[in-house]
Amino acid sequence: MTFSRCVLTTLALLGATYSTHAQAPADTEDGLNLRFANGIAAVVEDKVITVDDVRREISPLIPQIQREARNEADFNRRLEQLQDSIIQDLIDRVLIIKEFRKDEKKQIPAGYIDRHISDIQAEQFENDRSKFLAYLRARGTTLREYRREVEEDIIYGYMKQQQRKSQSIVSPVRIETFYNENKDRFYQEDSVHLRLIQLNRSSGESDLQLYTRGMEVINRFEAGEKFEDLASEYSKDSRRNKGGDWGWQKRSDLKKEFSEPLFDLKQGEVSRPVITPEGCFVLFAEDRKYAGIQPIDEVRGDIERILVQQMARQSEDRWLERLRRNGYVKHY
Repeated sequence: MTFSRCVLTTLALLGATYSTHAQAPADTEDGLNLRFANGIAAVVEDKVITVDDVRREISPLIPQIQREARNEADFNRRLEQLQDSIIQDLIDRVLIIKEFRKDEKKQIPAGYIDRHISDIQAEQFENDRSKFLAYLRARGTTLREYRREVEEDIIYGYMKQQQRKSQSIVSPVRIETFYNENKDRFYQEDSVHLRLIQLNRSSGESDLQLYTRGMEVINRFEAGEKFEDLASEYSKDSRRNKGGDWGWQKRSDLKKEFSEPLFDLKQGEVSRPVITPEGCFVLFAEDRKYAGIQPIDEVRGDIERILVQQMARQSEDRWLERLRRNGYVKHY
């Protein structure tokens, strides 16, 4: 019997159904233990992965699956995939820690483990040692066993990080090849780096009066004053302290009454006053990007990050495959 075939049993155990209102009876029988010898899901080297280990990992993720599932069949499928993934992760964790311990020179300093436990106690238990010890008792775990868990968490994180670090250099040729083969990914819409000044309408103020106030600001800009200084002085919007800076905006991000005058501007130009029922807006195009494929120099950093991630995943897959091939693993 494979672990992934016990979906419905797991649902009974966790009280999880597709309905968000379902509740499990307080005396629900631990059906998983009936399907696995002595409640064992797998054995890796000298480590036993129990049903409780799996339950502890999967329980917090059930609500997310319930929210995302389209129907009960989809929920069951997602849960089955999650179960397979969790048990494989638990197996890989044991194999990775074993790989670390093969080198007797590698040790996690005791002080580092102590500091990590202190941080956990402070963050999760309000620095209350009695609450922390009560948590360990509820789990049936001794402080010594917990300390070993923390040490293994640190080892696992360290080994994964080292594996990622080994794949951090990408050749320029590979970047250019990726760019040429995936140019559609680097298409950009028209966009403007927008600064604006918002003038609120006073009680009884007409459109003409508002327009005149807007033109006074524009005249000062055209006389040589910086737009960001004028925004700090005049604007009533939430970005006035940042010189009216709203960052890069695409045409599709804005209402038509703003997008049309804004996207008629060239870099460094200011719009005529835009009058709305709420007030007057003066728009400034600090910079422009026109629709089309971005030049490679603008996306080189993005491509490098994509390729580093790809290489890291491929390298990690090969690494884990080797550990699995050379380790002892038995599924129940």
